Amino acid sequence: MLKLTKALLCAAAVSMAGLVQAADPIIIKFAHVVADNTPKGQGALMFQKLVGEHPKLKDRVKVEVYPNSALFGDGKEMEALLVGDVQMLAPSLAKFEQYTKKVQIFDLPFLFNDLAAVDRFQQGPQGKALLSSMNDKGIHGLAYWHNGLKQLSANKKVILPKDARGLKFRVQASSVLEEQFKAIRANPRKMSFAEVYQGLQTGTVNGTENTWSNYESQKVYEVQPFFTETNHGLIDYMVITNAKFWNGLPEDVRSELQTIIDQVTVKVNEQAEALNRTARQTIINAKTSEIDPLTPEQRQQWRDAMRPVWDKFSDEIGADLIKAADESNKAS
Repeated sequence: MLKLTKALLCAAAVSMAGLVQAADPIIIKFAHVVADNTPKGQGALMFQKLVGEHPKLKDRVKVEVYPNSALFGDGKEMEALLVGDVQMLAPSLAKFEQYTKKVQIFDLPFLFNDLAAVDRFQQGPQGKALLSSMNDKGIHGLAYWHNGLKQLSANKKVILPKDARGLKFRVQASSVLEEQFKAIRANPRKMSFAEVYQGLQTGTVNGTENTWSNYESQKVYEVQPFFTETNHGLIDYMVITNAKFWNGLPEDVRSELQTIIDQVTVKVNEQAEALNRTARQTIINAKTSEIDPLTPEQRQQWRDAMRPVWDKFSDEIGADLIKAADESNKAS
């Protein structure tokens, strides 16, 4: 009788432990490398807030946000996702070339005239197909988030392509971006985002490319006296998750999370342009830097100088995909 009682108590204890374990929330670690007051930073916090408030998810899913490379730097975050140390990231689109060459399309210089063209392409069939193009590598794309169009910064005034010759520009780890600067006879230097300020301050690099919101949030204007308003390229992010983790979620949880991501995407993309406008004005108000807009003629010189990069990567990316992206510049 005593043995039976002990057995029943043990069984009850195991059962209770199972219930406690089953009640533990699903943890989603969302890591990124930028500040909270950037489009990506705001999007991550908005996703965390909406999941925490959702009546069907608030007790089942917990989102933890780690900004400013607090968990992993941009050189390690993809590896962390693939091994399951984080569950969500929003890397720059420039980070995916080792997983699919097609996503390099977003790095081509002067491909998109404006963000409206980017939207038309990303929301079209070719853009949507790119989100699932890395599933076989363990990466599932959930959405595109805008940061904005890129501008140049340097320690000297750079108005025409010839002005950039010999300068060392920081680039992300992207073959396209390296070739972009080689096309104007500048010297690209790969460098993580967290190291850019110090690299500019010490002269390891002479300039960089980024959006106004990233320049402002990282206080790059303190160490760069000149900005050239080129709008020459795109910095967007793909919100991604570990494919095995995502597919292993209960179907109702996965569906609700995707719905929230879609809602956040709309807000992030609406706010990105406003954040960049505000950041640009903050840089002007700081009076530490000069911003030089380009005339249409000057911009055309840059476009002509960098256009050969399209041809160089046409086979890798796909000529049809480049054509579809280029045609998105025509408003429907």
